[in-house]
Amino acid sequence: MSKKSIIILVVLAVIAIFVYTRYNGTIVLRENAKTAWSNVEAEYQRKSNLIGNLVKTVRGAADFERTTLQNVIEARAKATQTQINVDDLTPENLAKFQEAQSGLSSALSRLLVTVERYPDLKSNENFLKLQDELASTENSVRTAIKRFNEEVKDYNISIKTFPNNLFAGFFGFTEMAQFKADEGAKDYEIKDDDFDFSS
Repeated sequence: MSKKSIIILVVLAVIAIFVYTRYNGTIVLRENAKTAWSNVEAEYQRKSNLIGNLVKTVRGAADFERTTLQNVIEARAKATQTQINVDDLTPENLAKFQEAQSGLSSALSRLLVTVERYPDLKSNENFLKLQDELASTENSVRTAIKRFNEEVKDYNISIKTFPNNLFAGFFGFTEMAQFKADEGAKDYEIKDDDFDFSS
């Protein structure tokens, strides 16, 4: 074998090893982002389940406003139906998902404001426990979203930077969308001094 052939083989081997390690590194980053998305979905599912239990508890109050309750039930159904395939995390799909989740949070917020008018329900031990669990779950959702965004950022940087950007499209690596903060979004936690129903 000639020197020229050996040099060509060595160069080809170096290129193959380089592409192999870059490809595998990108796969790891993409799978980390997918796992982080699964964690986001799991937290939202937990929130949905807790809201279902909260609705059942509130429904027991005979004179409770049915329209408010119905709005939560409908928003929960819409949020549950809005799913995204982890391989299709486009900005449009993620925006639809966020819109459905924001609608649920908004309906839940109105429900909890209305509950303030019902002292018996407000002091119901089961209701208080569910309310605490919802607040805790909301924190878990925020944490899961933050981790997801960090994983997606690492993956997106990897496929956009040289030299990965040269072969990312060839191997089917496409950019993933991140959660964006809702403008004017508010937590549904209620503070006693936020509302004055005496007027």
